[in-house]
Amino acid sequence: MVNENFIKLPGAYLFSEIAKKVKAFRAEHPEAEIISLGIGDVTQPLVPAVIEALHRATDEMAHAATFRGYGPEQGYDFLRHTIVENDFRRRGIDISEDEIFVSDGAKSDTGNFQELFGPDVQIAVTDPVYPVYVDANVMGGRTGMLGEDGRWSNIVYLPCTAENGFVPELPSQHIDVIYLCYPNNPTGTTLSRDELQKWVTYAQEHDALICYDVAYEAFIRHDGIPHSIYELEGARQVAVEFHSFSKTAGFTGIRCGYMVVPSEVTMRTQSGKRVALNPLWQRRQSTKFNGTSYLSQRAAEAVYSPEGSAQVQQTIDYYMQNARTMRSALHEMGFQVYGGEDSPYLWVKVPEGMTSWSFFDSLLHRAHVVCTPGVGFGPSGEGYVRLTAFGNHEATLTALQRIQTQIYI
Repeated sequence: MVNENFIKLPGAYLFSEIAKKVKAFRAEHPEAEIISLGIGDVTQPLVPAVIEALHRATDEMAHAATFRGYGPEQGYDFLRHTIVENDFRRRGIDISEDEIFVSDGAKSDTGNFQELFGPDVQIAVTDPVYPVYVDANVMGGRTGMLGEDGRWSNIVYLPCTAENGFVPELPSQHIDVIYLCYPNNPTGTTLSRDELQKWVTYAQEHDALICYDVAYEAFIRHDGIPHSIYELEGARQVAVEFHSFSKTAGFTGIRCGYMVVPSEVTMRTQSGKRVALNPLWQRRQSTKFNGTSYLSQRAAEAVYSPEGSAQVQQTIDYYMQNARTMRSALHEMGFQVYGGEDSPYLWVKVPEGMTSWSFFDSLLHRAHVVCTPGVGFGPSGEGYVRLTAFGNHEATLTALQRIQTQIYI
């Protein structure tokens, strides 16, 4: 018997569907030079400090005395120590090394962590939302059925729209697990410290768990926006946090990330007993995961070196310059644009009378530019598209020029 929850899923993952459409267009128009501002893959090379660390680690693997085989599932001590010192203690946050779990990326962690949840937990997601949060719980059998409105019957949706400033309202009913991502993917918007504190307080009062995705925290430019949920009082008791080196340091091909599971975070058994999630996640990882490669972890360690930190910041600045250019140009064209100030994502309102997918088709066929249809992130994403600032400067400027001359609003 197959796990029929997989059959409930839509036919294709959002980005697979985009790739399919782009492939078909290329086949029909091989002469077209397509520029992608859609899928959030990076374009700038790994920084020199990371490359040097990779070479050193590779050389170690060539000698019996320094060769590494299976590593610890939770991650090597050298990287976990470096993460704690740089991402947390320098910000005055109390996180210990045994609360850090190194992985091959935040996508894996956000998809896999739901294995620790009971089958009947009530889940809430912001809408629009990164599809993995929802799809992984569909696979786990917690979401009910998909309605014609694009909503799953057993998920509570928290609309984030221009009308509410893209700030989700606290749910009126009891929620067990809340997924939050800030800076947000896909809208590029953020929550202030006070706004996020409301969610921590809600979780304390309602015995809820917050799954907090901060994959884009390195792009924050303004004060008052938390880089970690653990900056807030009480968060250690109610939140786990997902981090990624993919966009921060260009590790989309190298693969490395980590998550934080504080020792205080617990969930209930049916009998009412409290169970700590940290040892459960350790047990899950040691059973199903053989650890992130030694080379990737040495590369990640180099991101925190003085040279690596400065070089990575230059790359982040490069992408954020794209974001500023895109935001300004699209505004001048008459588009309503959100995000792009503390995030590499821009959330763009499509012209009147068009849907997300019809604008995607228009942009592809007329301007040869790829975007991501907002409805693919949830019902409240209809009428928007997501653009990314991860291209190179020249391609980004060319794409904007094409949009200006080929797209009318």
